[in-house]
Amino acid sequence: MRPADTRHRGPHPTDERLFAPEWVPVLRRAVGESSWLLTRGYPVGGTLKLVGDRYALTERQRWAVGRAACTDEQRTQRAATQLPADVGGRPVSIDGFNLIITLETALSGGVVLRGRDGALRDLSSIHGTYRAVQETDRAIRLAATVLHTLAPGPVRWLFDQPVSNSGRLAARLRELGPTLGLPWTAEVVFNPDRVLKETTDVVVTSDSAVLDRAGAWLNLAALALEVEPARWLLELGESR
Repeated sequence: MRPADTRHRGPHPTDERLFAPEWVPVLRRAVGESSWLLTRGYPVGGTLKLVGDRYALTERQRWAVGRAACTDEQRTQRAATQLPADVGGRPVSIDGFNLIITLETALSGGVVLRGRDGALRDLSSIHGTYRAVQETDRAIRLAATVLHTLAPGPVRWLFDQPVSNSGRLAARLRELGPTLGLPWTAEVVFNPDRVLKETTDVVVTSDSAVLDRAGAWLNLAALALEVEPARWLLELGESR
């Protein structure tokens, strides 16, 4: 699986302006107000429009706010089920595209968000087709470095079958695993989210619907970026 020589998952051409330092306090307020409304039962779409219109946010800024916001109940529940940096031999299931693309984005200098729940999320979109980038193998190796420190049981990666090239990425992980000292498995399934919602494994994802069902989750992207810091990490949780 060879990436194009010049391809990266870096920032959008407008990101330097949309996420400039002067915008960060505005976006934090927008996340806080969105979360306040969501906590009180307001619908997601209406909340994002109300807050986005108030601050005259662009579509991409609204997307960032929506990904960073959550209800008070969700934040409390996710904090309670998040594991520390040791899984004690428990099996781990990884939302493959979710983790790999976040790490690729971070290593490429793209925008990575940390929201109210502490999970890291990117603003990339693969639109049904995944293409490896220059940072793909680095992202895999970085994930492996962190996993080595966590003492996990069996590790399995799950990838979305409907996404083009998911089989190639799964094959690359199976190829690299033994050389990295991690004989993990990599599967292509029709609906990884469903599998992750139903598993008793420790889950690695930032998908909100999965986090709300997980018995235990690991913020592996955040741990990885402690080892190799992101060039552009936006802290969009409310100021403490």
